[in-house]
Amino acid sequence: MLPNLATDLLVTLAYGVVGVVLMGIGYALVDVATPGRLNELIWVQRNRNAALLLASNLAGVGIIVVAAIAASEDDFVAGIVSASAYGILGLVIMAGAFVLLDVATPGKLGEILVESEPHPAVWVSAVVHLATGAVIAAAIS
Repeated sequence: MLPNLATDLLVTLAYGVVGVVLMGIGYALVDVATPGRLNELIWVQRNRNAALLLASNLAGVGIIVVAAIAASEDDFVAGIVSASAYGILGLVIMAGAFVLLDVATPGKLGEILVESEPHPAVWVSAVVHLATGAVIAAAIS
């Protein structure tokens, strides 16, 4: 029992590290896509638009990682590789969807998303992040 627990804890730790690293990359991508520093916008200025955009990106990545882990069927190496690969692919697709949405809508989406007043475009962009994560998750299984 105890050796299995130790192994299970190490596997869980590895998946957790992969998930956190992918979310860190997602954070950096959102930071690049928005004018100003994301940590300043969210934690100092309490910008709800920036927070919603970041939260949806992190949730989209989490959805992908969970699906990759579930599909790994207890094969640790395959699970870590697929969680990493699908997570990176998801981030690339989310970034591409952001660019497409920016091209298809008036104004600069990055600037709109950090306005101090709530903006409906943030909800659209947030749903794009979540839907992208869900589509990739469905493709995994």
